[in-house]
Amino acid sequence: MVETKNSDLKDLSPISAEALLPAEMLNDSCFCSSLDKDALLQALSDDFDSAALYDLVESRCPFLFSSRPIFVSNSQSERIERVIEAIESVIALPAYRAKVLAGAPEIAQYDAGGAKGVFYGYDFHLRGDTLALIEINTNAGGAMLNAAMAKAHRSCCLSAPALAAAIASGAALEDSIFKMFEAEWASSMHQRPLRTVAIVDEAPEQQYLYPEFILFQRLFEKFGVRAVIASPSELTFSAGVLRYDKLAIDLVYNRLTDFMLAAPDCTALRSAYLERAVVLTPHPQAHALYANKRNLALLSDDLQLEEMGVPSDVRKVLVENIPHTELVDVANAERLWANRRKLFFKPLAGYGGKAAYRGEKVTKRVWEDILAGSYIAQALVPPGERVNGTKANPVPLKFDLRCYVYDGHIQWTAARVYQGQTTNFRTPGGGFAPVYNLDDASTATEINALSSASGSKGDCCSGACSM
Repeated sequence: MVETKNSDLKDLSPISAEALLPAEMLNDSCFCSSLDKDALLQALSDDFDSAALYDLVESRCPFLFSSRPIFVSNSQSERIERVIEAIESVIALPAYRAKVLAGAPEIAQYDAGGAKGVFYGYDFHLRGDTLALIEINTNAGGAMLNAAMAKAHRSCCLSAPALAAAIASGAALEDSIFKMFEAEWASSMHQRPLRTVAIVDEAPEQQYLYPEFILFQRLFEKFGVRAVIASPSELTFSAGVLRYDKLAIDLVYNRLTDFMLAAPDCTALRSAYLERAVVLTPHPQAHALYANKRNLALLSDDLQLEEMGVPSDVRKVLVENIPHTELVDVANAERLWANRRKLFFKPLAGYGGKAAYRGEKVTKRVWEDILAGSYIAQALVPPGERVNGTKANPVPLKFDLRCYVYDGHIQWTAARVYQGQTTNFRTPGGGFAPVYNLDDASTATEINALSSASGSKGDCCSGACSM
C-alpha cells in the first residue's frame, strides 16, 4: 500500500456530488488503465530475460492482475490496523488459546517450536464507513505476485516521486518476505543459515497460482537458498531427515489446504514436523488459532470475549468490525433460514470461497447440505466497488482487501477485484490490484476542485495515462 499526498494527484474527471471519501471518489470515477504490460513482462522475467513465466500467466491466468488500482483513505487504513492489532492481542491470550485448542485436532495442539507462521491473510470488505473482517487465512497466496505487480503499475493519479516509491515497494516487499522466512528458521532455534526450502502443495504445477511458486523459487535462490517445488507425496522422511529426492530440506513453505496434514500423501511431512526435523510454516496450530472459521463466532461475541478477559476497548473494536457470526446447528436453523437473505454461509473447513453461499442464493436443497455439514452463518456485508469499463459504459466490479501479516505487522495490502458471489480470478478487468492510500481530510477538497476545473474533459486524467 502506497500513501499519496495532495501534490501526487493529477487532473480528474467530474465526480458525483454524493458525499464520498476521496478514495471512494476515485474508485467510482477513475477509468484509466495503469497496468503496463511491458513492465509486467520485465517484472516476471528471470535473470536471462526469459518471458516464459509471463507467457504462463497470460495463458493460464489471464485475469490475475487488475488493470486499475484501488484507492483507500488513510482513516480506513488506520481502522484496519486497529482491527488486526485487536485480533492479535486476543489470540495471544492464554484463555483464548486454551479455548480454541481444546477442541482442535491433536496435531494442532503440538507446539510448533517457535515458528509463527508466514502470510496470515486478513480479508476485509470496505464500503464507506463500513469495515468488515470477513475471514483470516494462514496460507494466503499472492504476496509474490503483488510484489511483481507493484513494479508494473503506472497509476494515473500518482506524481512521479510517489510512482517511483510505489515501484520500489515491490522490491522492498520481496526483501521483507525473505527476511520473514529467515526469521521463521531462526525462531526455531537454528544457528546455521537457512540452506534449503521446499514449496509444497498438492500437484503444484496444476495449481492456479503455480506461477507464484516459481517466483518464490527465484526469490530463495536469489538469496543463495536452494528451493524446490514439490508435492507432499514426493517427500520422504528417514533417519531424522526430510528429503526431496536426495536433497535434505530445512524448511517447508506450506501451501497445502490439508491444514492438519491428514492425507496419506502427507505422512512424511507430518512425521518430520512432529519430530521437529523440519520447520513447517504455516503449521497446523497456526490454522487452528487463526483460520478456523469457528473462531469468527468467538471473536464477534462480546460476552465470550469478556469472559476471556478481553479489555472493553478491544472488544468494541472487534464487535464493530467483525460481522456477527454463529455456528449453524439444529437449534438456530429455523431462525437462520428465515433471515438467510442477510447472511453468508461458509463451511468450517472451506477455503477459496468453495461451498460458500450467499443466503439469497440458498435453495432448500442447498440448505439441507448446509445443515448436514459444518457451517457458520455470517452477517452479510457487501464488498466495496471499483468502476471498470469506460466512462460511456461503466461496469461496477467488487473488491476486497487482503492484508498480509507476519508477527502482528502488516507487510502489504492488496485488493482482489472480481464479479460474482466470492473472489475469483476469472473476471475481465479483475484480479490482484495495488492499493494506494489517500489523505481523507484535505484531498477531498482538492479532488472536487480538480474535477470542477476539468469540466467536460474525457476520462480521468483526460485519458493521458491510459496504457
